[in-house]
Amino acid sequence: MIRTGRLPHRRPQRARRRGSALLSPVIVTVLIASLAFSTPREIAISRLLPAAPALAASMWSVFATVLLGVCCLLVMIGLSFLYSDLGTPYTGAAIVAVTLAAAYASRLRLQREETLVQVRLVADTAQQVLLRPLPNRIRDVAIESLYLAAQEQARIGGDFYEAAETPYGIRLLIGDVRGKGLSAVGAASALINCFRENAYDQPDLTGIVHRLETCIARHGVAFPTQHLPEHFATALIAEIPYGGVCVRLLNCGHPPPLLVHGGEIRVAEPTSVSPPLNLGPLVGNRYYVDTLAFVPGDQLLLYTDGVTETRNRDGDFFPLPDWLRQQWPTPPGGLLARLHRDLLRYSEGVLDDDIAALALRCMRT
Repeated sequence: MIRTGRLPHRRPQRARRRGSALLSPVIVTVLIASLAFSTPREIAISRLLPAAPALAASMWSVFATVLLGVCCLLVMIGLSFLYSDLGTPYTGAAIVAVTLAAAYASRLRLQREETLVQVRLVADTAQQVLLRPLPNRIRDVAIESLYLAAQEQARIGGDFYEAAETPYGIRLLIGDVRGKGLSAVGAASALINCFRENAYDQPDLTGIVHRLETCIARHGVAFPTQHLPEHFATALIAEIPYGGVCVRLLNCGHPPPLLVHGGEIRVAEPTSVSPPLNLGPLVGNRYYVDTLAFVPGDQLLLYTDGVTETRNRDGDFFPLPDWLRQQWPTPPGGLLARLHRDLLRYSEGVLDDDIAALALRCMRT
């Protein structure tokens, strides 16, 4: 599920507002014409008629814009029969000139909108490559994913996740590249591709992390940025062995996952601290793996810091552990749908950061 960070129920309201905006040139035309017919000629309200086609150029097609200009010209001609000294030739010429200019502006706008559509199609394709849809189930583990873009026009960002069915078990990655813009997207893409390759080859999680370290370091050298010369990322790798009753976690400075075990909520804090990716050479590149019970019926929630750092009007952070206690035993799909809804309600419809989340449930019997 890849969504934008806006309240779903506001979409009909925006549609209604857009419909009203599309009718505004007609409303302006009718209003000016009514005032021109009903007010004394000395006021000369009719001189405002060129404003209607000018307004139409920002939202209507070329044909509709020209048609409205013709209507305004006919209104002006009609007024000339009532008032002979309105300066009809001058106002009529202004209507014709503005209409032609508006038609040209409308054509340019439509061309730019078409280009924007093509750009968004490319962005959607890139999103599918970067965050491809995950399977709903791998072996005995149900998986659901959620991505919320903080901005309505956004398609991709620095948050990322992936899941792979490997010879060593089900391996999952979730992380967050520090920074914004295309540089963060590039680093996230490099890390995902590195994980997709090495998750199948490395026999243990520390081997995968070392490969991710090398990947992000090389990416930072190849694509330096002015504001962020070195990329670094928080990441969490999980491994669920086939037929086992546990989950192994390697947490590289990432928010700790939440484990629902026996109906109890546990914050899976790492027993020893592992550094974020690309900071190992500075603070020590020792990585630690924790093993937790993960038996049938258990559920695991992985997420980026955009979830816990979502604030309400009073500046309070979203209480994720308390929220999760109230949701049990909702399955992964319903859980992330509720998380999406409640995060937007908590923040009153506006998110300050991108959000990624994975919900897993052990389905073994």
